[in-house]
Amino acid sequence: MEFNHFLSSYLPDPNYGGKRLFDDMVEQAKTADRLGYQSVSIPEHHLINILLSPAPLQMAVKVACETHHVDIVTSVAVLPLHDMRVFAGEVAQADILTDGRLVLGVGRGAFAYEIERMGLPMEETRAKFDESLDVLIALLTEQEVSWHGRYYDFESLTTMPRPMTQPMPRMMIATMNPPGIGASTRRGFNIQTTALSGSSDMFRGQVEAHKQAKAEMGAAGEHLRIIASRVAYCARDAADARHKLELAHDYYSRFDNVFTGPGIVQNGCITPLERDQTIDELDDVILICPPEEMVDKMATYEDLGVDEFIMSSNIGQSQEEHIESMERLAAEVMPHFSRRT
Repeated sequence: MEFNHFLSSYLPDPNYGGKRLFDDMVEQAKTADRLGYQSVSIPEHHLINILLSPAPLQMAVKVACETHHVDIVTSVAVLPLHDMRVFAGEVAQADILTDGRLVLGVGRGAFAYEIERMGLPMEETRAKFDESLDVLIALLTEQEVSWHGRYYDFESLTTMPRPMTQPMPRMMIATMNPPGIGASTRRGFNIQTTALSGSSDMFRGQVEAHKQAKAEMGAAGEHLRIIASRVAYCARDAADARHKLELAHDYYSRFDNVFTGPGIVQNGCITPLERDQTIDELDDVILICPPEEMVDKMATYEDLGVDEFIMSSNIGQSQEEHIESMERLAAEVMPHFSRRT
């Protein structure tokens, strides 16, 4: 199992500023590169102060200029918000400017608050994503593409420049639903999934759907991977873990507001809501613990068959604490798992 660091893009205090936020993300990417992480991940979200990165391909190019080894993953680019005729060219350019280290993670979008303020009803995102994905693949892999569908209708054109990585940049599909995981795997895509603050049983079902689809494909599916994302923080000790768990619970009180809740946002800042899940219940399903406990918990994911684990540590801690946690993980946890290290 390899390790991916999710670049922190949480802005609980807007006075901290976008410049400092993005500088922190670049510093974390440089740290991941130095410590031997396999990859770093960059989200796409708009109009809100969590997972805040409106232009992940721009950030991917910046990260590539500051690092040497890590793969750079969009986690994830929200296809229904883009025109694929423009986006395909941006992907090709990013593939070139990252020297082929770009991994294009794509999804339909998760937050109705931002999707609908961009003019797209949330109930249409599945259909638009499906067509957008097909259009994008055609534009990246073929020349003189024409299309006549529900959301796209255009005459023959060619994306320029062509991608450096042939036949197209590496791609993965983000989905949480086991049937969707199985269907995307059968199409030949790597999978990114998460249980958010749900139970480990949910993860087992997701991984099993991927495994079953691979088994049905035989040799054609042997190379396909599943990447798991979960809130995870390598703490100094039990007291530090408890404090970070409280931060994570507060983070989820905002996340839930825009993911499944009413979407109450003021001046770009998400209002925290009361949660049914207690702090102790959250502790049972996310990974905030000292290194020795982290090794045991990570082994469970490796045993399930997870190929790469995204450490999502966006819980509001200081940048200094974030870097220290990355260093603890690299020194005391990753050597038990990571081939890259």
